Amino acid sequence: MTLARDPSAEVVVVGGGPAGASTAHALARAGVDVLVLDRAKFPRDKICAEYLSPQASRILSDMGVLDEIERSGAAQLAGMRVRAPNGKVADGEFAASHGFRGFRDKGLALRRTVLDEIVLRGAVTAGARIQEATRVTDVVKDDAGRVSGVAVLDAKGAPGIVRARYVIGADGLRSVVGRRLGLVKTSPIWPKRLALVAHYRGVSGLTDMGEMHVDYGGYFGIVSVGHEVQNVAVVVPLARAKELGGTAEKARFFEQWIASRPHLAERFVGAERITPVRATGPFATVSRRPWAPGAALVGDAADFFDPFTGEGIYAALHGGELLAPRIVEALRSEVSSERAILSDYERARKRDFGGKWKLERIVGIAIAYPYLLNNAAKVLSHRKDMADLIVGVAGDFIPPKVVLNPRFLFNLFISPAFRN
Repeated sequence: MTLARDPSAEVVVVGGGPAGASTAHALARAGVDVLVLDRAKFPRDKICAEYLSPQASRILSDMGVLDEIERSGAAQLAGMRVRAPNGKVADGEFAASHGFRGFRDKGLALRRTVLDEIVLRGAVTAGARIQEATRVTDVVKDDAGRVSGVAVLDAKGAPGIVRARYVIGADGLRSVVGRRLGLVKTSPIWPKRLALVAHYRGVSGLTDMGEMHVDYGGYFGIVSVGHEVQNVAVVVPLARAKELGGTAEKARFFEQWIASRPHLAERFVGAERITPVRATGPFATVSRRPWAPGAALVGDAADFFDPFTGEGIYAALHGGELLAPRIVEALRSEVSSERAILSDYERARKRDFGGKWKLERIVGIAIAYPYLLNNAAKVLSHRKDMADLIVGVAGDFIPPKVVLNPRFLFNLFISPAFRN
């Protein structure tokens, strides 16, 4: 990676993950002097489902990194399989007879240790500068209260200030930028959950489908991420956090959760866990507003509901696409135009993500009340056309309105067909 030497830039992007890299790439390509700060040194790991929807490939292609990602051994995913608490299984595929086509007919899955370094290197190739091992601790404001930079600690713990005309918070679920500016809050209505994630080798019964298994005590996800490695996640209500404790307690809880479910336990016979069990959450954070004077939020820093639909990486990449041209416009305009420009970014997020947010809420409620999911699974196990549509929406290439219309939802949750 290229290390920055000048501690100032037109735009400072806090966080070098997909959201930060996408934003930095688009800004640098537009001729903006952009500096990415990240507390880690790459390659670095990240707790994540590690799934990329078919439409994520469009953005990665535009960044010039898709070929390298595919050559790196990323798993190819044909769709998703969902198992409800009643044992009913529904398969939805991306390439189906509904008439919609994604940028690719398959999704991808790849370890973040590999993906993030490739994507960030794409931003460097476009002209962005990177400063690793730099922890952002606060935002800095001018006398008018406008954000004008960030306070940092370098690798040796020495404090400093990095000045910028704009600061972009791409620093994830616990965004320092968002919290220091009072832009994010925990959703008061969303079912609150946390995730435990580890990597395995040798889990049996895998196909080219990602899998989600919903149970009465949470849900389980598994996906191949290439090189015969599987990403395994257990997501449980936040109320169970007190049972987790340290590293050993997390591993014991995780393994016992899987072992207590026979349909999962049999697939782990002889499997080897190759990474520690790590926890992340609680989820369900939303932004009151994704910008402030001199700053904006993108990716998980702006919102994160629940990992079930695997939206994180695509939303991060596309969020950078939405934000960057508006930051370029703001840099070239009078400060008096900033509110209108960044409000347009807020509207664009609602336009492009609003339907998905509604679907995520519906899915979250169905998971919290398994009776609903059991009914839906009975329908979807018989109606593959409906399952394909839902998976296509989750794959980011079918408009959410296709499955959010009253008739579709009635047939999914209320219609008496296939209830027995």
